[in-house]
Amino acid sequence: MFPFLSRKPFLNDLIPSNHVDIHAHLLPGIDDGAKTIQDSIELMTGMQALGIDQFIATPHVMSSVWENTRAGIEANFESTNKQLQEANQNFSLSPAAEYLLDGTFLELLHREPLLTLKDNYVLVEMSYLSAPIQLYDIIFEIQLEGYKPVLAHPERYLFYHQNTREYHKLKQQGCLFQLNLLSVVGYYGANVAQAAETILQKGIYDFVGTDVHHQNHLKGLSQRIKTKGIENLKEAIANNQVFRK
Repeated sequence: MFPFLSRKPFLNDLIPSNHVDIHAHLLPGIDDGAKTIQDSIELMTGMQALGIDQFIATPHVMSSVWENTRAGIEANFESTNKQLQEANQNFSLSPAAEYLLDGTFLELLHREPLLTLKDNYVLVEMSYLSAPIQLYDIIFEIQLEGYKPVLAHPERYLFYHQNTREYHKLKQQGCLFQLNLLSVVGYYGANVAQAAETILQKGIYDFVGTDVHHQNHLKGLSQRIKTKGIENLKEAIANNQVFRK
């Protein structure tokens, strides 16, 4: 009778005033995210207005594309922090990384400590074309090294959309799931939104991230949610407090 009463909320209305964003590309000039320190400032200022008060920068570590190293990321972070201070910008920003599970990852895993979100939580991603042939062996190796793998945006891997049993298998193997918040507003398309809804309704997301790269992503965080599973979404958002420092 009153259809407006059942309309889904705007995403930014679900973000609390003390939210910790665990996935964003905010360090300037290091990957496909912020290009300049001004970009970084504008993105974090906009995110603060949405309620995010702590930022974990997660530049890509992707061989042959973004050849970032722990040392390089930490150096960029120190430079960024200095420039923010000189500009009288006070943000709670810390460095981590988003590691691509590719053919070189295991070598890196065994060579040096990974940059983690906090403690032993490490953010990982897969190619959008296909999962690694030895995916479960890689996850096992990550855990043997003492890390907890957090898989970024599982809803965006199209090869799982018709094989949702793999989501449960990944969870059984100890993989944690991080939802991209933009997925629930349809930013990446209807198929990704549907996959996000499927995973939300199964209640197997652990955390969320903005995965902000630029201003269009920032604007998307204020759009109306298109998926079901709002209560599970709220729970996943609340779980990000695990990463508060």
